[in-house]
Parts: sequence; structure tokens; C-alpha cells
Amino acid sequence: MNAKELRDQSPDQLREKLTDLKKEAFNLRFQQATGAMENTARVRQIRRDVARVKTVLNEKAAAAASEA
Repeated sequence: MNAKELRDQSPDQLREKLTDLKKEAFNLRFQQATGAMENTARVRQIRRDVARVKTVLNEKAAAAASEA
């Protein structure tokens, strides 16, 4: 997922994606604690995807605030 794809989505879609990513991050942390994790790099990917979604949400909020 890249930022360009995220900017094309609505804020509601982004919030939903953020929720899904946080759930996946929780599951990965649980797998890591139990030693059942297969792809350790996925934790890093999820963390960065969460940051991307939050960044785009903040950009959209700032743009909406400056228009008002």
C-alpha cells in the first residue's frame, strides 16, 4: 500500500483501514509472544502502514480545516 492509493480514499475508508491494521498488529503481537510468528517483517510493514494511514487522515483533516 502506498500513500497515493490512500489519498484517493475517503476518510471513512481510511478509518476502517486503520482499524483493520490495528487488529492485525494486535494479532501479530500475540503470535510473536507465543512464538508462532512466521513472517517477522510483517510487524514492521503493519506499523508503517498505520503511520501512512494516520498521516493521510491528518492531511485531509488539515485541508478541511483550512477550507473552512
